[in-house]
This record gives sequence, structure tokens and C-alpha cells, in this order.
Amino acid sequence: MDFIDEVRTRSSRFAERTDHLETEEATKNALILPFLQMMGYSVFDPTEVVPEFTADVGSKKGEKVDYALMQDGKPTTLIECKIYGNNLDEAEISQLTRYFTVTDARFGILTDGVVYRFFSDLDQPNVMDTKPFFEFNMLDFSEAEVEGLKRFTKKSFNLDEILDAARELKYTTEIKKVIAQELESPSDEFVRFIIGRVYEGRATQTIREQFSSFVRHAFVQFINDRISDRLKSALKQEETEEKEAQEVERYSDPEPADELEVIELELEALNVIKAIVRDLVDVRRIELRPASQYCSVLLDDNNRRIFCRLRLRTKSLRLGLLNEKRQTKWERLEDLDDLFKHADSVRAEVSRIETSIGDA
Repeated sequence: MDFIDEVRTRSSRFAERTDHLETEEATKNALILPFLQMMGYSVFDPTEVVPEFTADVGSKKGEKVDYALMQDGKPTTLIECKIYGNNLDEAEISQLTRYFTVTDARFGILTDGVVYRFFSDLDQPNVMDTKPFFEFNMLDFSEAEVEGLKRFTKKSFNLDEILDAARELKYTTEIKKVIAQELESPSDEFVRFIIGRVYEGRATQTIREQFSSFVRHAFVQFINDRISDRLKSALKQEETEEKEAQEVERYSDPEPADELEVIELELEALNVIKAIVRDLVDVRRIELRPASQYCSVLLDDNNRRIFCRLRLRTKSLRLGLLNEKRQTKWERLEDLDDLFKHADSVRAEVSRIETSIGDA
């Protein structure tokens, strides 16, 4: 089961349990421990999860934080639990903050079992930030947020990579909040900035008041235009894929290959593709998505990041090359070794996708 499907399954179970939680222990058992299991941790293995983790903090002895996630005998993440429904904005996290300072942990989590707030020491080394860099709600999440959460699974956990991502998450989240505030009610500073860019006259009080309305309306129109463009692009993509499917049908052989043979070919082809681009991307990001007539090879299980296609379900093997998301042609393959003949084209599209991700 894919991680996002696991999250969705757990989410529906959590929704059924929240009305029956009246204590912190009930919250831990019904929500938090299942959450840690979903993240790939064995909650009954003290080498992975330590409940009531204890560390001496100065003159304070024997204080405990609810859980510590362990790696190589050292804590990586400290978890402070509150009863479900507790206002986390007002929750006391002094224990979590103190423990963060005196242990090797680089992450702290404050949770009520449904909302999980992730903290680190991005502002000052070894001092836990006052604001979380990431927040995940088990009852209300997007696919992008699931991808963010996936970094913290036991299988994917990489300290350096998460810290790099945490810095970006922290500030992009704050930037989005500022943009949302300006969208709702443009500040005087922002209005003056816009006036300075588009108005050549003297910025009187009357002009500033007028531009405040102009800016707000321009924001709304800009967003509506972007949504409209995305919808048009999606419709065009559907039309393109339908034409490509019809093109595949033209090349189809009357006798399809055996299903087991197809699976073996798909696995072998995927390994060849990984070998071609392994110096450009982490090969764990590369996946193969089968369809009725062909399969797509893509990054991050994201349909917007398809970089080639393979037709392996008939005796005539073909490679579909893409250039900036548009398929250019189907190349005939005598065998899968012929994929290496088209390595430059495949690598070019992967590089383009990686550049577009970095620029996003």
C-alpha cells in the first residue's frame, strides 16, 4: 500500500475514534501509537520508541517527555502529547523545549493525536524554535503535506535531508501566510510598493486608498486567471494523452505478450532507466505506472513528472520520448538494451523536470 493510501485509511479510523477520547492515555492509545506505527516504527520496541523518556535537566531530575524516537541508541525526535482537542496554541511545551536542549534530538513534535506540529532548531542551534516548521492534520491534509510527512517515516528518515527541507518549509509557510494576509487586506507598505512600480504621479492619500482596492481586485483576478490557465492546460493534457493512446493502438500487435513476461519486462526496463539517470536523481524517486496500452516512467509518483513511456504489452517494444511534457514519437526497440541508445533524450527530460522543481 502506498503511503498516502495508508494515511487515508488511518484518517478514516481516527475520525471514528475522536468522539470517544476523554484522557491523554486514551489519546495515546487510539491515535498517537497508531500514527507512529503508520510512520513505520515498532511501538513496542524500546530501541525504536521509548515511552516516558527521561533525561536530567540541570537541577530537575526525572522529568519525562511522552515519547522519544530512537536511532542508533540516541533520540532523534521527542514527542509531547496532549489530550485530543487540546488547544495546541496554548499548550505548555516547556518540557519538550528543555529536553531538546540537553539531548541529541533535532526534532520535537507537539500533538493532540490528530494535529502534529514539528519543531527544530533552525533559528538558533540546540534551542528549539518557538514556531513549528511543519504541521500535519490527520483529518485534513493535502497530497503535498503527505509528501512532507513521508520524510519522517522510519524508512525515509535522513537527518540532513529533513533539516534542509525544514528550512524551506518553515519560511515558505511564513511567506504564504504573508501573501494570504496581503490578499485579504493589502498593507500600506505593500500598496506603496505597488504604486511605486506602476504609478508615475504623486502618491496622495486618495491615490493610496484607490490603489488599496485596485491591488485587492488585481490579486483576485490574477488567481482566477491562473486557475483558468491550469484548467485549460489539464484539458489539453487529457486530449494529448488520448491521442497518444490512439497512436499506441495503431502500433499494437494482434497477439499481446504474456502477463508474467510483461511484468518481468517492466521491472527490467525500470532498472535500465534507473541506470541511465542514476547520477541525476535519487533512483528511489523513479516509479513505473502501468496503463492498459503502455506504462509511464515518472518521478515522485507525480503525473506531472512523467519523463518517458514504454510500450511493453505487445511483441513490438517501443519507447515514448517526451520533450517538455509533450511526447515526440515512439521509438522502436529491438530489446531493452536499445534504451541506452536514447539515454541522452531521457536524461534531458529528467534534467528539465528537476530544474522546474527547483524553480517552483
